[in-house]
Amino acid sequence: MRRREFITLLGGAATWPLAARAQQRERMRRIGVLMSTAAGDAEGRARIEALLDELQKLGWIDGRTARIETRWPTSMQEVRKYSAELVGLAPDVLLVTGSAGLSEVLEATRTVPIVFVNVGDPVGGGFVESLARPGVNATGFSFTEYGVSVKWLELLKEIAPGLARVAVLRDAKQASGSGQFGAIQAVAPSFAVELTPIDVREASEIERSVAAFVRGAKAGLIITTGQMTLVHRDLIISLAARHGLPAVYWNRFYPVYGGLISYGPDSVDPYRRAAGYIDRILKGEKPADLPVQAPTKYELVINLKTAKALGLTVSDTLLARADEVIE
Repeated sequence: MRRREFITLLGGAATWPLAARAQQRERMRRIGVLMSTAAGDAEGRARIEALLDELQKLGWIDGRTARIETRWPTSMQEVRKYSAELVGLAPDVLLVTGSAGLSEVLEATRTVPIVFVNVGDPVGGGFVESLARPGVNATGFSFTEYGVSVKWLELLKEIAPGLARVAVLRDAKQASGSGQFGAIQAVAPSFAVELTPIDVREASEIERSVAAFVRGAKAGLIITTGQMTLVHRDLIISLAARHGLPAVYWNRFYPVYGGLISYGPDSVDPYRRAAGYIDRILKGEKPADLPVQAPTKYELVINLKTAKALGLTVSDTLLARADEVIE
């Protein structure tokens, strides 16, 4: 073998491992995303844009350094279908929205790393072992504490003091639905209010249940967190308006679209924070070791136009506490 050829061969052998390592570092990573709304939903778009923007800041750009596969279920059947579909793509990490989606994804895999967002009660739902150390292949961002549910009843009575009957719309299939109702039920006597639970499933069932409930006077609504109350939010807002019911909701997008009042955590901010967990997992950390984080921002939003339509006067004290007033 000629000397020049020998040196070239040695040089190639020396540099190949470096090239291989560089190629490995630059491998396109796959991120699966399971949302909880239809693709055209304004709230859903705000959430995914926050996630993608933050991922890009961290260097994970769709089509360049990562391939991001997003699914938008509009029913439980689609939640199951897309959960299996995303797991089947063998992603490096999955982002999952809500308890319903998380339950289905965990049924499909106990190995793919999962970051969840807006899950009401991760421990009570059996998704993680503890908030401090999840101990499984999932971690993320819880949505609300049950104590916030008491605030909903307090606000409803403050804006409509004459209420004596309140229906609590809940997603009974989720642990958080029962937990939130239980928290409200515990304090209802001190507010001189009789509670009626309404399980949110199909649109026609919601209409029948609300119509039956309002046959009496002095009635109001509390809408708790859950995928079904999110999916049917336009119907719920219209039913409250049709029957003249004061209603308090768990997120600002309800009063933005005509609901009366809301109090709850910012549902978009966790997607920005989730990008940080996705980044850490892609760089080698394990979900089991990353603590579940609680909300950091709560918002009180009031729609004065809706209050006027219902014949309600919002006190200056309540207005002064509001983070946003829609006129």
